[in-house]
Formats: sequence, C-alpha cells, structure tokens
Amino acid sequence: MEILETLDIKDNPPASLALGTFDGLHLGHRAVLEAALGSEYSPQVFTFKKSPSGDPALMTPEDKAAAFESMGIERVYSMDFAELRDMKAERFAADILLGRLNAKRLCCGGDFRFGRGAAGDTELLLRMCEASGTQLIVVPPVLDGGGKVSSTRIRKAVAEGDISTANRLLGRAFGFSLEVIHGNHIGRGLGTPTINQALPEDLALPRFGVYAAWCRTDSGRYYGVCNIGVKPTVGSDRVLAETWMPEFTGDLYGQRVRVELVDFIRPEKKFSSLDELKEEIKRNAKTAKAMTAG
Repeated sequence: MEILETLDIKDNPPASLALGTFDGLHLGHRAVLEAALGSEYSPQVFTFKKSPSGDPALMTPEDKAAAFESMGIERVYSMDFAELRDMKAERFAADILLGRLNAKRLCCGGDFRFGRGAAGDTELLLRMCEASGTQLIVVPPVLDGGGKVSSTRIRKAVAEGDISTANRLLGRAFGFSLEVIHGNHIGRGLGTPTINQALPEDLALPRFGVYAAWCRTDSGRYYGVCNIGVKPTVGSDRVLAETWMPEFTGDLYGQRVRVELVDFIRPEKKFSSLDELKEEIKRNAKTAKAMTAG
C-alpha cells in the first residue's frame, strides 16, 4: 500500500475513492471503506493527517495505516488540512477528486463536507459526479442503541473509561501499538515487571486508571493489567501505559507491542507504600485474567 502526502501525481489509475477523516476507523468509517472496495477501480482513500476539528485521534497513524492495508486499500492520500482549507468546494471536487485523483467512484458518509468553510456537501458532490459520469455512493450511518456511531461518542466513552462501549462502537478493541521504553524499573523490583509506553499527545486519552488488556508481542498474545496515567505512587512526568503481563517472560525494550484495552478495573490512585502497591497489582491481575477469559 502506498501512502502519499502530495497531490502532485501523474499516474493515478482510475480510483474508487473513500472520503473522510477516518480518525478512528469505527464501524461507520468501515462501511464507507467497504463501499470503496470490490469495484473494477483501484480502492483508495483521501483523508487528512489530523482531524480538521482538532479532536484527538482514536488510533495512531501507524495503526491506521495497518488497518487500511488489511482491508485491501491500495493507496492513501494523507494530506495536511491547512494546505487545502481555503480551496473552494467546486474546485476541490473538480480539480482534486475528479481530476488529479482520477476518481471514477466516490464513497462517503451523508455528513461529508468539503471545501472552504465546509461549503460543499453530498448534494453538490452528486451534481458534479453526474456531470462527469462518476459514481457517488453515500453510505447511510451505522446506528447503535438508536444513535449514530461516531468518533465523538467513542472519544467520550474512552475518556470516561467506558471501554466496552468504545470497543463496541469501534468494532475492535481500543488500543495502541507503541515502542516499549525504559521506566524506573520499580515493577521489576516488586516482582511485577512492566512494559512502559509513552502515549502520544494527540491520541485520545482513556480515563486514568487500571484496565484489563490483551497484549500482542512477536511471541504471541498475553493478558495484562495496564495502568494508564502518571503513576501517582512513584511519579511520572508524562502519561504512560504501564502494563504487566503475568504469563510473559522476556525483554521487549525497543520493540513495538500492541496493547488492547478490554475493560476498566479501577481509577488511578496513590498508595502509601510499595508493598501496598504490589498487592494491589496482583489483585488487579487476577481481575484482568477473569475479564479476558470470556
């Protein structure tokens, strides 16, 4: 799969182009992407590096790219919103989508907006597609519990620690694939060696606390107990995910490990001693094992 950050191209094949921010690749986003697949045209995506709204992302760029590729997308245009924000809607559709990107099939949600001041909508896009002989597929919203599946709902659930709801709306587990970094090694001294991962500033942060999790390493999948926060007992100057995998042995420093949150166990709190912290970690690990057993 190609990832392009420029529109200065000369050889784009006829494309079936999915349009959207795709900041979480939730069930609604996947419906748009699936609509772009299965035609005679090259399945491609036009998106932005960061959400124009400025909201935090629900997955890292690396995880998003891997998800696009796993679905069968052949090319992704990942653009800087500032470079296109002042382009009029008609010009954007004609020059970029139907012109440079050679779109023969466009797929988007009903709330898709484009162009300066978000003036362009699906009605304008339909008129321009009909005039050029391009197929437009407007994908209806995916509903859950009577409401639309949206990144806003998912971010709220993540922020509240309601991971089960977030995972249901995403259609996958909320998580992150990040490099394992060195910490203060206190966990190792307690007999509960953890992996430390620094969460990116632009990633939606879960409620600080302890979660049951699945961890995927090169050697397999392991259940874990994951603390997300600033480690109030021992202190941290940044937000970390600190995860203990009771059934794993080995060195993961410098490697990328995927941590997928399953359910919330308890809020983050400060303990009066390391011994008290150690016993709590072991209790939380038992809870995590039960939560991941189902």
